[in-house]
Amino acid sequence: MNSTVEEILTRRVTNIIPSKARLEELLNSGKKLNIYHGIDPTATRIHIGHAIPLRKLQEFVELGHNVTFLIGDFTALIGDTSDKDSERPVLTYTEIKRNFLTYKKQASKILDFTKVSVKFNSSWLKKLKFAEIIKLCQEFSFGDFAGRELIKKRLKDKKKVGLHEALYPVMQGYDSYFLDTDIQIGGADQTFNMMAGRVLQKNLKNKESYVLVTGYLTGTDGRKMSKSWGNAIWLTDTADEIYGKAMSLPDELIIHYFENATNTDSGKIKEITKALKSGVNPIDLKKELAYRLVLELRNKKDALKAKNSFEKSFQKHTPEYTLKIKLQKTLTETIAPFTNLKSVGDAKRLIQQGGLTINGDTVTDFSFRTKKDDTIKIGKKVFGKLI
Repeated sequence: MNSTVEEILTRRVTNIIPSKARLEELLNSGKKLNIYHGIDPTATRIHIGHAIPLRKLQEFVELGHNVTFLIGDFTALIGDTSDKDSERPVLTYTEIKRNFLTYKKQASKILDFTKVSVKFNSSWLKKLKFAEIIKLCQEFSFGDFAGRELIKKRLKDKKKVGLHEALYPVMQGYDSYFLDTDIQIGGADQTFNMMAGRVLQKNLKNKESYVLVTGYLTGTDGRKMSKSWGNAIWLTDTADEIYGKAMSLPDELIIHYFENATNTDSGKIKEITKALKSGVNPIDLKKELAYRLVLELRNKKDALKAKNSFEKSFQKHTPEYTLKIKLQKTLTETIAPFTNLKSVGDAKRLIQQGGLTINGDTVTDFSFRTKKDDTIKIGKKVFGKLI
């Protein structure tokens, strides 16, 4: 995808600080800029909502700028609570290291790491002396931190706000300062932290830097995509899972996903928008979207296979029971990993509501005795065989 500067500053972007016009002028100057996006490895998986800033990074890679993918292995020790209503649990270095193991592999579906620099902020943050940290803190007001909406709410609700949390924006700001950043990229929940980088650049280097705020992706249920709500399409999902989840999207999210979750050309998106308004069957456009998602996140072979599998299972009603489902001690434990939020409670509710079929028959009895090679359908999307 070769985008123009105008497209890069518009698509998937909700805000540019201090202004789009000034950043556009800088990008058109021919100067090679330092650009970064950071991720704290507080979990093991990345969903396609997380991938929005990664796509933005890749656009700058294609323009030939100096792009850094920053791993916040040190900031993760504190944990960012920008979008949380309580403290994050403290992670150990071992947990952080384990979480990062697959991050690069997942992100490589979006980013060309042969042209991206990967850095860990522990390499400079852990070297700071206490006197240096105090000096950095003098550039900020605690009132600004305490005035953030979620912090105010926690204080009002008499929930604990750890003093260490106030250091998080300072640390992220120092990342930007240390990397001599021209542009920081992140979601709306990161705006306050990214502004800290602008403050340090301005105050300590008299350098103007920019904050590019990306939009967020709506989840498969209409809420913001979140691992907590089970409404995410993960970069680690199988081709069938990606395709099936895309097909389950509400019609009103088709264009939103084409724009934010794929690299589909803007001209093509205009055609799709026009077709949708003219009365084309939305399912045809969703199939195009689902195919595109699998194509970009996996490959053409997987995309074609997922498309054929979906059509057999849901349109021609001749499903392929290819998924291997391991038989557990109880029926609920057996199907729990394949239910929406992956819990035994969800599995129990699904069975009670008639969402489980074994060998063609609906099963609502929790004591039903299953056996090896039984064909099993879980909900509307999962077709497998017991092993």
